[in-house]
Amino acid sequence: MKGHHHVSRIGLPFGCALAIVLAAPALAQDLGDRPVPPPAPAGAADAPSSDNQVRFSAAALDYDYEADIVTATGDVRMVRQGERLRANKVVWNRKTGKVVATGDIAVANPQGDIAYGDQIELTDSLKDGVVDNMLVVLEQGGRLAAVRGTREENGTVRLDRAAYTPCAVETAAGCPKEPSWKITAVRVTYRPDRQRVFYDGARINLFGLPTLPLPRFSHPVGGGSDSGLLSPNAQYSRVNGLELALPYYIRLAPNRGLTLTPHIYSGVLPMADVAYEQLSETGAFRLRGYLTESRRSDDLNTTDLGDTQRALRGYIDGTLRYQFTPEWSASASLRLTTDRTFLRRYGISRDDRLRNTASLQRIGTNSYFALTGWAVQTLRVNDAQGMQPIALPEIDWRNRFSDGLIGGRFDLQVNTLALTRPAGQDTQRAFTSLRWDLRRLTTWGQEVTFTAFARGDAYNARDTLATTVASYRGDAGFQGRAIGAVAIDVQWPFIGQFAWGTQRLTPRFQIVAAPRIKNFSIPNEDSRAVDLDDANLFALNRFPGYDRFEDSTRATYGAQWAVDLPGFSLDAVVGQSYRLTQRESILPDGTGLSDRWSDYVGRTELRFRDLVSVIHRYRLDKDGFAVRRNEVDATLGSRSTYALIGYLKLNRDITTVEDLRDREEARVAGRLQFARFWSVFGSAIVDLTNRDEDPLSLADGFDPIRHRLGVEYEDDCLRLGVSWRRDYRQIGDARKGNNFLLTLAFTNLGR
Repeated sequence: MKGHHHVSRIGLPFGCALAIVLAAPALAQDLGDRPVPPPAPAGAADAPSSDNQVRFSAAALDYDYEADIVTATGDVRMVRQGERLRANKVVWNRKTGKVVATGDIAVANPQGDIAYGDQIELTDSLKDGVVDNMLVVLEQGGRLAAVRGTREENGTVRLDRAAYTPCAVETAAGCPKEPSWKITAVRVTYRPDRQRVFYDGARINLFGLPTLPLPRFSHPVGGGSDSGLLSPNAQYSRVNGLELALPYYIRLAPNRGLTLTPHIYSGVLPMADVAYEQLSETGAFRLRGYLTESRRSDDLNTTDLGDTQRALRGYIDGTLRYQFTPEWSASASLRLTTDRTFLRRYGISRDDRLRNTASLQRIGTNSYFALTGWAVQTLRVNDAQGMQPIALPEIDWRNRFSDGLIGGRFDLQVNTLALTRPAGQDTQRAFTSLRWDLRRLTTWGQEVTFTAFARGDAYNARDTLATTVASYRGDAGFQGRAIGAVAIDVQWPFIGQFAWGTQRLTPRFQIVAAPRIKNFSIPNEDSRAVDLDDANLFALNRFPGYDRFEDSTRATYGAQWAVDLPGFSLDAVVGQSYRLTQRESILPDGTGLSDRWSDYVGRTELRFRDLVSVIHRYRLDKDGFAVRRNEVDATLGSRSTYALIGYLKLNRDITTVEDLRDREEARVAGRLQFARFWSVFGSAIVDLTNRDEDPLSLADGFDPIRHRLGVEYEDDCLRLGVSWRRDYRQIGDARKGNNFLLTLAFTNLGR
């Protein structure tokens, strides 16, 4: 066998040969590939006529009748009960049942694992025996090597002075390399029936260097799961000190599991973390809970961290999704916490609102039904929980059908909603709407769409004075409303050649007419944050939601220009609207729609292969072209090295406080791969708002919110990284400061 190794290296590239010469002396366990082809898969022709027969083939065969010994040479192949062997020479003593194979040896079991060795002594069942210089390549990934190994009748492999790795042992150029990590042990046992490897006297070697010794342990090698420790997590924060989390997974069944994670801190009491997961043929659900005791402050604006009290604190997070039939499904989300700073303090989430929802849906070819409920827990400073709405239930039914006469399409919708606030306004709503659309193409290529819309609403409101913004209240008691609108929309695309590609110019014109309707006597629950942009410029109603409807007659014009070249595309939209009547608008100042002429709005989207993606949305003041909205989202680079840039500025030129306030913010993130497996990454968010833009803002025009910076190594079987995150804002006991996180994950270990 050594001779074959020597011959196989003669033709190696110079770089590979030099790497071998300069490498440290090899360990006894050789994890590298053997220059031996694996046994060919057994076909129907290879199957013995009975379980006790051995089918074999060879270039030459010699039979000693007196000793009853068969000697086969030259590409010898043997098959018995799914066990396959190939070698250059096989000596089979039929009296004792002993089989000795030498030269280019490979043995495969029915599970697909392949064992290589210098010499193999087997019984004639081909299932058990002793192998010198053994290498086992596992079907599920990974390999085991040992000075000596034993295969037992039941398929168990026991190895002495062995090593295991799931990592690649060759470079992309085919040169041998040291795996990123491996486990060496005095004794290793591989059980194919459990797809698991057991160790005694083990130690992890990282980048060829021995690290921490391990107690007796085991891990799976297949794609399934089993009980055991998962990858640990270590980090440091200014608030909690050093944290060590060591998850333990309990496999309750093939489709159910429980993960117990104790979080140990140097500065505060430990925290319990329990997660349960279950999967079935129709869906899955997951429930996770945290519980600890620590000091907290009920006054989130306090700067005195001594003004705190000890309390039990925790969080529950659950998701559910089931698909009963192709049409019917159910989903739910549960998120509840004991206080407003727990998630931030322990680094679980940075959300400022937790939404709980449950929904039953039916989606058909032309119909839709949903029964949904919501409840929101606010984590915002100065937000009263009693003012948060509970929506239970919302019933939404829609049906689409043809008019059957001239080829138009009807959309029928029925919707009901009940909103309850423990300390605020209650609102109930129900409506029925019918929309008709007829699309036609003229002989000149114009696309003309006729629309007619009608809706009837019924509202009931209580405790309206609890709503501080008067325009959102509506009138108390029962209110009815009728809505109607008609529209005609004309698009005229022109398509032609442009450079090495095509371009498309599409002018668009729309007229919408709607009579005056009751708006301010109706509560406004879902149409508050309104702003003109390219998405709602040609909408029948430019308010979001249902509670407000734009009751005006207006004309809207615009154009879209699209260019498609090899590897490059450009898509630009711009437009404006004009109110044809002098009726006072119900749209507030700063939306870009309060005057008869609206502001100019547009979107430009540019893409170059997979390297550049830039989306720019803007709104320009109609009088002086001042920028009222400027939003840029750009992605530059490849998957390994890239930059993400985001910028948003809302300058609505108003002094009133509304749901959509002026703000300015910059976001940046990126990753730079400076070696094949090494990269640095970072991200930052900066609040650029000042008090002139938002009277409620505490920022000074350049106020960092948080940033993150780190370095990471990641290859096919190892991820190792360290990151630094700094939070600049303090809310109650969630203090600002530095946080450090260490990431270490091994393939097939702790997953």
